[in-house]
Amino acid sequence: MDKNKQQEISVDINPETTPIMYTDSISMTANQDGLVLDVMQRVGNTNKARVVSRIGMSREHAGKFATELSKLLAITEGQVETKEKN
Repeated sequence: MDKNKQQEISVDINPETTPIMYTDSISMTANQDGLVLDVMQRVGNTNKARVVSRIGMSREHAGKFATELSKLLAITEGQVETKEKN
């Protein structure tokens, strides 16, 4: 199989067991083997944050993730509008 062609994968998501976790803070640590993302949410009006998810990946996967995230942000720039806060 050509390495440049990606195999299509069917993904099932159960929204009851796989909620979307909003993050307003992230901590990243890396070593020669890979990296860990600690996805956090601030706790009220305090200076504390709670880790809601930890994601580990290889350095190779992290590079692919960064590339795809950059592409997604570039093609969706200006497409998302949010309401102004009063």
